[in-house]
Amino acid sequence: MKFSPQQVERFREEGWLGVSEFWSDREIAAMRVELQSLRDAGLLHNVSTEGDGTTYSKRTANLQLCPMYPHSRFFRAMPFADKVAEAIGQLIGDPVILHLDQVFLKPAGHGAGTNWHQDNAYFRIPDPLGGTAMWTAVHDATVANGTIRVIPGSYRVEYEHSRDPFSDHHIRCYPPEEDAVSIELPAGGVAFFAYGVAHATGANKTDSDRAGIAHHFVNGSMKDIRWRKKKLSENPWLSGPAASGGEREYCERISGTWEREVERLL
Repeated sequence: MKFSPQQVERFREEGWLGVSEFWSDREIAAMRVELQSLRDAGLLHNVSTEGDGTTYSKRTANLQLCPMYPHSRFFRAMPFADKVAEAIGQLIGDPVILHLDQVFLKPAGHGAGTNWHQDNAYFRIPDPLGGTAMWTAVHDATVANGTIRVIPGSYRVEYEHSRDPFSDHHIRCYPPEEDAVSIELPAGGVAFFAYGVAHATGANKTDSDRAGIAHHFVNGSMKDIRWRKKKLSENPWLSGPAASGGEREYCERISGTWEREVERLL
């Protein structure tokens, strides 16, 4: 996907960009099929707690799977779709490294949100604009069902974070919520936001489930940063001379399989 100069400038100035049409209807339909399979297999875990950080909530649910790729050929292929590296490279520069993938599903009526935080409070890269999330709306994402919210320009501020008592592992911060922008997207739309941008999701108060798939990417200059006991250079490179199409990381070629994976599920 090609962005306009104005879109790229907006991302670099405000730290976020919403795109209403990124994935096709068929791609989204396949995502829903695979996500339901993972859910049926019991792989999505409720991270919502009663407020003590340990006792799992019986009233609300925030279902997460992180990482996704070990459990699904389909989701392993998703970031290797050609349009992904093309889009990310325009925003944070080439080469592009895949950092991680995850999904959050907010069940109908009792889906819990994720409190305010900056991804860089976890990842600690030196340039908060050198990494970005790509948040895919698997279902229409609205204020009513807890779509993602961002604080434009907040990558310029490093907020203090503390343990979130309403999650079994998350941290949270307290940015000026009056500056927040809600990013409403149709299914297939994508929100990009830099690692330093404070963001949150709300509760799902509707009668339909709402899921968002998040991929995180960094510029290749971050290759020596360690995450989960290994250097980011060991993660899949999606562009640049180190890119192997997944062969180096997964011992098989993943690049070029996305469309086939979509067809397999439909």
